[in-house]
Amino acid sequence: MKYKIIYFAVTILISSVVVIVFLSCSNSPRYNRNKIKPHIAKTKPKYNKKQKVIYGTSSYYGKDFHGKLTANGEVYDMYGLTAAHKTLPLNTIIRVTNQSNGKSLILRVNDRGPYIGNRILDCSYGAALKLDFIQSGTTEVKIEVIEWGDNKYMKHK
Repeated sequence: MKYKIIYFAVTILISSVVVIVFLSCSNSPRYNRNKIKPHIAKTKPKYNKKQKVIYGTSSYYGKDFHGKLTANGEVYDMYGLTAAHKTLPLNTIIRVTNQSNGKSLILRVNDRGPYIGNRILDCSYGAALKLDFIQSGTTEVKIEVIEWGDNKYMKHK
């Protein structure tokens, strides 16, 4: 009889500990009478919309990035007519003129970069081919903003 009481007491004690452990793992509801609206930051762009012409050095990027995602979420096509810029809004339409030969082309900014030296633009391989600076690798360019982009990213499921 004495062992039955001890067994019963130990069983109750262990059961109580198990219940307490399980209850401590659950979430308690949060009650808040004051509903707080989330703060949405309104950041100012790093570009000046009045600044429509930019001069500097451009390079190009190709096969190492072909098929990979760009900054705006689309797949990079090295033969497409696109470019990477550090601060222009994504999807901005620009006219790029090669200062050494006068050839110009209309491109869309869909990526971020370049990240080498003081370059201001990375053209796709296809754009560099049409602007005729594949051999030199870099060239001095004039960038004219034709249409400011919406800075929207593509969403993939």
